[in-house]
Amino acid sequence: MLNLKEFVKPILVLSKCIEFEECRYDGRIISSDLVRKLIPYVQFITVCPEVEIGLGTPRKPLRLVSINGQLRLLQPAANLDHTEKMQSFASSFLDSLPEVDGFLLKGKSPTSALRDARVYSGTNPGAAIVTKGPGLFGGAILEEHPCLAIEDEGRLRNPRIKEHFLTKLFTLASFRTMKEENSHDSLVEFHSKNMILFKAYNQKELRILGGIAAKKQKKSIGRVIEDYQQHLCYVLKRPPRCGSNLNVMMHIMGYFSDKLSKEEKSFFLESLQKYRDGVLPSSVNITMLRLWLRKFREDYLLRQTFFEPYPTELMDIETMTAYCDGKDYWK
Repeated sequence: MLNLKEFVKPILVLSKCIEFEECRYDGRIISSDLVRKLIPYVQFITVCPEVEIGLGTPRKPLRLVSINGQLRLLQPAANLDHTEKMQSFASSFLDSLPEVDGFLLKGKSPTSALRDARVYSGTNPGAAIVTKGPGLFGGAILEEHPCLAIEDEGRLRNPRIKEHFLTKLFTLASFRTMKEENSHDSLVEFHSKNMILFKAYNQKELRILGGIAAKKQKKSIGRVIEDYQQHLCYVLKRPPRCGSNLNVMMHIMGYFSDKLSKEEKSFFLESLQKYRDGVLPSSVNITMLRLWLRKFREDYLLRQTFFEPYPTELMDIETMTAYCDGKDYWK
């Protein structure tokens, strides 16, 4: 198994128009600081579904239209319906993929959007927007791979969403590599180094995962890993709530609280309260904990992915200063 500082390269499917190719409908390319940072750390598989079904660049815009309760992908200026072509491409593309860890797609696209593509009542210029939802390609991905790290590039401007996406992406990449080793010892080690991270995410599922990893059952190791993967999906479905993060940080402090002075304990508890109140980012408290862990030589805790779930080079001022705002961006 890899140690904490050696991160597995995630395999990430990316909309090709983001940093890679000028293939937007208007011939532009989308700039993304995050994607540029990811290049040394991620293996990309790029795709533009509209180009793949034979549309040129630039091209007349596509539109999702609700017709008799059915979603159609139309190109009004050309009077063409690309629904079946796109559905066929999405199916064949997903069937041909190797095992991947996530998808990063272009938001608001009638093909690649995950939640915010506009659906119109008709093709005329004045047609009303009746709802918003996934595009045809993005919707197929959500249906086929609901447990992977999946986001659109626009939402990743939010530091909490970006932090969860990166944590999930690199955790799943590590799990994928562990599966290739196909051993109970590797599963136990994976679980051990992720215990505190999973405790922050979902304590109930952590207990279930622990039970799966701890017992050498009559099942084959392949079946045990399948069971573990199912509950790993539940663990990583939503990011930790502020209260869960706070409880985990207090739990960590408990390992060495008897070695802290009264003033140090008081200062740390005040910092935790400021985090709960949305005044102080969690990174301040985590940094204090890491300093104490080194001081008191708590090697088991220092190995925990909770403190470094993805490469520090991908952290920026936004993620380091993400505050507890109490909002749920994953509804």
